[in-house]
Amino acid sequence: YAYFQRMLFGTSKLVTEYINRGEGYDKVRKVYSVNIVYFSLGSGKDIVYHGKTEFRGIHQGDVLELTPFQKQTFKVDSVSQLYPEYYILKVNDFNQVARSPLEEWIYYMNTGDIPDGATAPGLDEARQRLKLDKMTKEELSAYYRHLDNIVILRDNIYTERAEGRAEGRAEGRAEGRAEGRAEGHAEGRAEGLMEGRMEEKREMVHNMKSLNIPLDTISQVTGLSIEEIKSL
Repeated sequence: YAYFQRMLFGTSKLVTEYINRGEGYDKVRKVYSVNIVYFSLGSGKDIVYHGKTEFRGIHQGDVLELTPFQKQTFKVDSVSQLYPEYYILKVNDFNQVARSPLEEWIYYMNTGDIPDGATAPGLDEARQRLKLDKMTKEELSAYYRHLDNIVILRDNIYTERAEGRAEGRAEGRAEGRAEGRAEGHAEGRAEGLMEGRMEEKREMVHNMKSLNIPLDTISQVTGLSIEEIKSL
């Protein structure tokens, strides 16, 4: 029943923890308090509540604003932006069709499911996590082995490319010195680079094929077309 006071205590604690003794009050940081509740809190019909601090005149009814100097110094436009803000998400009360990114997240937190058409930032990662959680131990081990193989292949790609560039530069310099012409340097380097890159791609495609990696995945990694991959 004292959850509101708990919210206040939490934000107050953060404000005091993130300022060192002796520092000016201009170092006080902005705090956002996001509270996801799975129980009945207070009395209200909405599922998302937002609270902020503002100072309103008792006689004139106007809102106390910052001076131009304060706006420039604190990089904010209103007094409320300096004070903690509170968000309360009453998850259990949500029984509607999700129409906004926030509602999509509330739906997920309430049901544990993510609709196919959900586009809220972060839900795609959560969807992948759910897929992993539903895998058997054997499926999960196979999936992680696949990821490890991809990492190894990418590392091989980087190494082979670096070696190809190094060989190309070495051959270009050797031919350039032998012939005494700048053309020899450029041609040797270009040929070495092209040969090194083609060789690394052949090796990479061969390795990925041996791992039974789909051709479209190989194409994405190497930049080669499906036809080129089949011909190697």
